[in-house]
Parts: sequence; structure tokens; C-alpha cells
Amino acid sequence: MVTQARGGKPLNILLVRVSSLGDVLHNLPMVADIARHFPDANIDWVVEEGFVSLVRLNPRVRTIIPFALRRWRKSLGKPETRAEIKAFFRTLRAQEYDYVFDTQGLLKTGVIMGAARVVKGGRKVGMANGSEGSGYEGVSRIFHNLSVPTDPHTHAVARGRIVAGAALGYPVDTPADFGLAPLAADTPRPDWMPPAYTVFFHGTARDAKKWAPQHWIALGRALADEPAPMPILLPWGSPKEKAEAEQLAAGLPNAQLLPKLSMADAVLLARRADLVIGVDTGLTHIAAAFVRPTVEIYADSPRWKTEGNWSPRIINLGDTGAPPTVAQVLTAARTLLAGA
Repeated sequence: MVTQARGGKPLNILLVRVSSLGDVLHNLPMVADIARHFPDANIDWVVEEGFVSLVRLNPRVRTIIPFALRRWRKSLGKPETRAEIKAFFRTLRAQEYDYVFDTQGLLKTGVIMGAARVVKGGRKVGMANGSEGSGYEGVSRIFHNLSVPTDPHTHAVARGRIVAGAALGYPVDTPADFGLAPLAADTPRPDWMPPAYTVFFHGTARDAKKWAPQHWIALGRALADEPAPMPILLPWGSPKEKAEAEQLAAGLPNAQLLPKLSMADAVLLARRADLVIGVDTGLTHIAAAFVRPTVEIYADSPRWKTEGNWSPRIINLGDTGAPPTVAQVLTAARTLLAGA
């Protein structure tokens, strides 16, 4: 097992996982694992700029290096964009690392890994294969000098943990720890956030993963008849999702349509909720990572891949091609509320 860098210095480790929201979240337990076995390790992370606020919630990450490809590719011809890209690579190469991990397995993340500097004998570690249905790009392997195979049915949280454990020589035998800092007692509540609430994370980029609007409305009406009903908050992230949220709000007696939220506020919405019900999307998984009472709904994605399995306060329902019924989700919600 590796214990420290050559010369007795702490290990310098770089994680490359740039997107998306749920995938970045699922990579966080790697940090806790590494820190548990190497308490003095310096852990840096390259991530898309929109997800910096999420990674910042883990105090064991020393330096976050923002990556802005989503924005840069809209203006590659502009001098200021080219200057930003040069500054990114300059920052990336300012530190020599003992280990660089790419747990996304794409050409773009491989290029980042390739550009990062390692000490003599340092390792660039990635995945030898993707999971079933993933966007893994085999060309990314040309940037590794150690490629770790994983079972194609490996859970999204476990995959990065296994890769790091294989390279650093420790077993992955503890529950996932996302390492998220507790909310400060004096953190103010935004004006739109009531003292107690349920949140419906109804929106997701792929329509097939959504739960039918009539199901959300039937569920919301049933929750409104509970002995101590809470307002139901409806977030949205695009004009299409806003229209869908407005449709739900029109059919619910106790719904509150939220303003467009920043990423930081969306995370706060998830971490303070008294009950979360959501489809297979990043914010639902964030609520589960904060161990909020969460019902995860699967309609057109495999449950084994991302289901919350580290807390009894998470109930996973449905699977690919088999979304849960309203009655099943309502029962799960009542179970979580009774145990709150």
C-alpha cells in the first residue's frame, strides 16, 4: 500500500471529474476514502465551473480548478476565451502530482489528465472500461499509465472509489461518505424558503426519465390531505421545466413555484428539505447524499446505477421501463415522514 510520496512528503492528488451534477456528486466519496487512508494528502479537483459550489462543500478538497468548456466552446475565436483557456492550463500545470485520477473516461477529461504534470514515477489512473450505458470513450485510455477495470454493473458511487483504492492499495469496504460539511447554524433562509417543506424534483433533461404530470398532481393532493401538510416547492432549471412546474402548480392546492435558483441555492433547497421526492437527477441524488428523507423515482434508467443505498432515509422505487405507481410513492413518503 502507498503511504506517502517519495521523500516522506504528503501525496499530491488530482481528481478529474468535470460533469455532470450527479456524476460530480457521486465522485465525492473518493475524497473521504483517500483522506481516511492518507490524512495528510493534498487533494485537488478539476470540475466544470457550474459545479464548483458543490465540490467546495467538501472541506478536504484543497484546490478547485474550474473548467469552463461549456462556455468556452461558444466563443473559441475570442481573445479573452483563449486567454482563459491558457490560464486554465497554466493553473493545472502549476503543481506536480503523485497521482492523477480521471473517473469520467472521456476524451476531454483524458486531455486534462494528459496535460497535468506528475512527479517522476507518478501515476495517471483511469478506467479500463465504462459501465453499462455510460458515455465512456475508450480513447481516454491513451492518457493513462494505469487503467483499472470495473464490473460493467458497478454503482456510480463505487466506481471511482474502486479505481482509487486499486491504485493506492486500500480496500473499499466502508459505506459511502460524501464528506459534506454541516450547514452552519447561522446560514440564513432565502425569502422563498419556508420553515418546513416538501420538494418535488420533477425535471430532468431526458423526457423518458420523467414521471407523468398526473402522478405528481395526484401525489401532491394526497400529501395535502396529511394531518400536517407542508408546502410543496417546485424548482425548475429551464423554460421547458418552468412550464412543467407551472402545470403542476395549477393542479396542486399547496404548491409554490420557485424562482430560478443558482446552483448554490438549489443545493441548499435539497439539503434543508423535510421530504424530497424526485426522479433520477442530480438534485435528487444531492438530497440523498445529505441524508434527507428522499424518495428516488426511476422510470427509464437502471436503478442499480445510481440508487441511494447508504441510508434508511432513502427509498428507491421503479426501474427501467417500470415507473412506480402513485400509491407506492405515497407509501414511501409516509414511511419517511413517520420516521423523521
